[in-house]
Amino acid sequence: MQTLKQLQNGELKGAISLKLSDNLSHFPVEIFELADTLEYLDLSFNNLNSLPPDFGRLQKLKIFFCSENQFTVLPEVLSDCPLLDIVGFKSNRIETVPSASINSNLRWLILTNNRITELPAETGNCSRMQKLMLAGNKLKELPASLTKCRNLELLRISANQLNEFPEWLLSLPKLSWLAFSGNPFSYKPTVQPFTPIDSRQLEISEMLGEGASGIISKATWRHAGKTSEVAVKIFKGAVTSDGLPEDEMNACITAGNHDGLVELIGQITNHPENKEGLVMKLIPESFYNLGLPPSFVSCTRDVFKPGMGLTPAHVLKIAGTIASVAEHLHNKGIMHSDLYAHNILVDDEANTLFSDFGAACFYDLSDIETAKKLELLEVRAYGCLLDDLISLCNEAEHPGIEKLTALRDLCMSDNALKRPLFSQISSQLSGVK
Repeated sequence: MQTLKQLQNGELKGAISLKLSDNLSHFPVEIFELADTLEYLDLSFNNLNSLPPDFGRLQKLKIFFCSENQFTVLPEVLSDCPLLDIVGFKSNRIETVPSASINSNLRWLILTNNRITELPAETGNCSRMQKLMLAGNKLKELPASLTKCRNLELLRISANQLNEFPEWLLSLPKLSWLAFSGNPFSYKPTVQPFTPIDSRQLEISEMLGEGASGIISKATWRHAGKTSEVAVKIFKGAVTSDGLPEDEMNACITAGNHDGLVELIGQITNHPENKEGLVMKLIPESFYNLGLPPSFVSCTRDVFKPGMGLTPAHVLKIAGTIASVAEHLHNKGIMHSDLYAHNILVDDEANTLFSDFGAACFYDLSDIETAKKLELLEVRAYGCLLDDLISLCNEAEHPGIEKLTALRDLCMSDNALKRPLFSQISSQLSGVK
């Protein structure tokens, strides 16, 4: 991160990237001195509430983040930057999105955790849009013009005030990752409380990781005269980019047992801060994340460590396990909504665990037509995973990989009705070697 003083002293001349978090209340005009080179600008975690009328002088700007500020209106001047590709105004106080603020060049727009009640129809003019993050607002409906966004792949509309599920979303040919829990229309099955585990029986030893919804730690569980090493997830309780933590917890409980899921042991009670939490089986240290989250360039697609490779047998084993888990979840009316390699844990033997239910959604299995469409939507996400696995395979002409390639093409068909269901995918993969 750079400093305002460096900028004012001219030390950043020629910079392509600028990140300033310095309790700013006004846009530093010195930024315009970088107009000939600046492509990435991050002014998050300040106290800004407006942008200058000549913001468009930043003609080369491609990525602009202005999250955790004080904006109440999405600035119209965003449309004056012709190359603007990614815009993030997460966690402001935005209530109004003027039609003029929608830059039609956008590929990725983040408006999570604001107070937006309505999106302008002009949002549908973003023909390049691949990723639209709207969770945690006050939207009562979506503009039907979004049907024109034929490249939209990831959409987050959780924790809004939508009274009806926008069925027309299911006609979008590339939509693969859709999260919609926490709305008035959302289906809420009865979730029975899971095995209670008193927090006083748990001794936290070290933090293993932190996600948007909570913190996972290693802990010692003392119960019935025994001692066990377990993993504990304590939910933060705030809305995330994917949805509400309570929906994640309920999905974890409802998912039940499967060899490809992390085993759930119990639900925490008597937490000293009254927080919700889950106790899970501790994943062996031999497991690692198969992929890394999408980059600015890849947008909706995962990236992988340089030089990473998989044998055909490992590719097929991972593909088979995830298909089986997805079939298991959809049989329970759960759409994972974040089917990605970065949410898959594997070891060197390709033993596979599917994790992170932060975006998971329940749907009504008795609504057969919609249930099928939602499953076929997630099948496209699975097709993207197959595409990634095939690209990592070190033996492309292997017979099993050739069959997997044909399956990938079916799963990624723009015509959802041509895609197989997860039960059919599992059946096809069961005999492939």
